[in-house]
Amino acid sequence: MPEGATRGLIIPIGGAEDRTTGETILKRFVRVSGGRHARIAVISAASEASHTGRDYEQLFRSLRAEKVWVLPFENRKQAEDPEELAVLEKATGVFLTGGNQLRLATAIGGTAVARQLRAMNARGVHVAGTSAGAAFLPEHMIAFGEEGGTPRAGSVQLSPGLGLTNQVLVDQHFRQRDRLGRLMTALAYNPFAVGLGLDEDTSAFIGPDGTFEVVGSGALTVVDPAEVEYSSADAAKAGEPVSIVGLRVHVLLRGARYDLGSRKAMVEEAGLEDE
Repeated sequence: MPEGATRGLIIPIGGAEDRTTGETILKRFVRVSGGRHARIAVISAASEASHTGRDYEQLFRSLRAEKVWVLPFENRKQAEDPEELAVLEKATGVFLTGGNQLRLATAIGGTAVARQLRAMNARGVHVAGTSAGAAFLPEHMIAFGEEGGTPRAGSVQLSPGLGLTNQVLVDQHFRQRDRLGRLMTALAYNPFAVGLGLDEDTSAFIGPDGTFEVVGSGALTVVDPAEVEYSSADAAKAGEPVSIVGLRVHVLLRGARYDLGSRKAMVEEAGLEDE
């Protein structure tokens, strides 16, 4: 991080964010990015649909962002284009759309775009991603995996992500697609990170101090492996259930906060704090 700089927010969104009524998550993203002075860069490389970027462009314009650019980083050659990188550099907020996270990773992972996004976030630019874009934000990404509530050996594949943080591992469409088992399996392989299972229309606004706030209409499931005493992940054969002892799980709703450093959840509405 540059000396004296404050890192920008990292904002994973669980997908299917509200675009019609409250627009709470996207409105807040525009507001923290400067409100009417916000300059938003949209990266739609994860999506195969040609209209995805333009849809978000219209949406952010309707939320009164000053400038919105849809940047054509659809392949690795484009992700090295100095002219497009110069446009990206002007942004106060960057939004990565949904689609396929492997498509996104193979298009921009390790390119000048990825390096620039990390540098921009380190000096204060906010970076948000929805669905596939959310999965791609951390250092480690869930590339794909099986649905279900039970952790099973071989049920999840991890790959490198963008690398904005190594503190979390993100899974999206969480309750809607029954993904608790694959997130627990991923954490059995990588027990350093905290697992964030984001329901649709739900996000975490992760601040530079490592504390995040839950925003949106659904739930955020925190899976904390810090106190795991035992895991059979190393011995289980592919497809077999995995035993994990000592996982802590929190289910947080809008307004709740969580400190990734102390591993404490804070529920302000009820005046409660998890000790």
